[in-house]
Amino acid sequence: MAIGRIGGIKITGISTAVPSGIRFTEEDGQLFGFDSSRVERFKRDIGIKKRHIAMQDECASDLCEHAARILLKSLGYDLQTIDALLMVTQTPDYFQPATSCVLHGKLGLSKNCASFDVNLGCSGYIYGLWLSSLMISSGTCQRVLMLAGDTLSRCVSPYDRSVAPLFGDAGSATMIEKEESCSEITFALHSDGKGYKHLIIPAGAFRKQHSPETSRLVNQQDGNARSEEHLYMNGAEIFTFSIREIPRLIEDVLRAAGLEKDEVDYFIFHQANKFINQSIAKKLSLPAEKVPIDVLEKYGNQSSASIPAVICESLSLVIRNKTVKIVMVGFGAGLSWAACVLDIGPFNCHPVIVRGEQD
Repeated sequence: MAIGRIGGIKITGISTAVPSGIRFTEEDGQLFGFDSSRVERFKRDIGIKKRHIAMQDECASDLCEHAARILLKSLGYDLQTIDALLMVTQTPDYFQPATSCVLHGKLGLSKNCASFDVNLGCSGYIYGLWLSSLMISSGTCQRVLMLAGDTLSRCVSPYDRSVAPLFGDAGSATMIEKEESCSEITFALHSDGKGYKHLIIPAGAFRKQHSPETSRLVNQQDGNARSEEHLYMNGAEIFTFSIREIPRLIEDVLRAAGLEKDEVDYFIFHQANKFINQSIAKKLSLPAEKVPIDVLEKYGNQSSASIPAVICESLSLVIRNKTVKIVMVGFGAGLSWAACVLDIGPFNCHPVIVRGEQD
């Protein structure tokens, strides 16, 4: 386990953007032949009522760019003062170049600004924050712009009821800076590559390249129709992994930070689904008011952008005027899971913004 504390780091702003396209759970229910009672049960247990989904030509980079422009405008920073751009995504624009380089050019950042991608999903926001903090603490950077976003709705088969109703799309921007007076951030990061097949797009890259065969829609043994170029999720294994590892992770990171659970103001979980998150909270005896999940019902599972989306949507008014102590927790593809404990606020933070609407 990679675990440690990094001091002198501060988050000075967060912004999150979603596409304007909306898909209601009732529409998914009609496609899969669900009756109204089953649709209502899905909304109650999984917690998703609608999702914002990307258009066919809309990428995670578009959503992250929109979030970044809003964040940079609100901060009023000279673009020449940004030392690094880090892009966390599993849905890049291209195999190459890195999507961070594309965004570097679009945003007009300095040629002295380092840019690179991190290929992680639901744990990626924590990993990105960890990497950004390390770059700053090393003295290499003073200011890092971290972008995190995915458009997983474009990766699923619309005829796969195990994943199609779950994923929404989003992009986020977070500014991370050196600030000596800030309290330490405690990180705990884990991986288990033996479980990589439980959440995977089996074909389309270089292990198994695109072909007419890999793109052919096939009726699967689980009753769903998907191709090898669609996202596959072993839901039972992901649930077991989450319930087994995440409570232990939270206990570990709190112990490393020297804190008790009741000293934390909010626990910000990756928005996997309502049942998983409530099960984790129940196992740790966390009060419901400290574990916000209202983002899930409006936007769905947003992968790497779900944690910043919760902060923007659920805590924007809280952190505008005061500092709160939070635990962020991400878990998913890899298998990969991570958590951190930090103080956040005060700063101005927009609620989630819809790209294409007036800001």
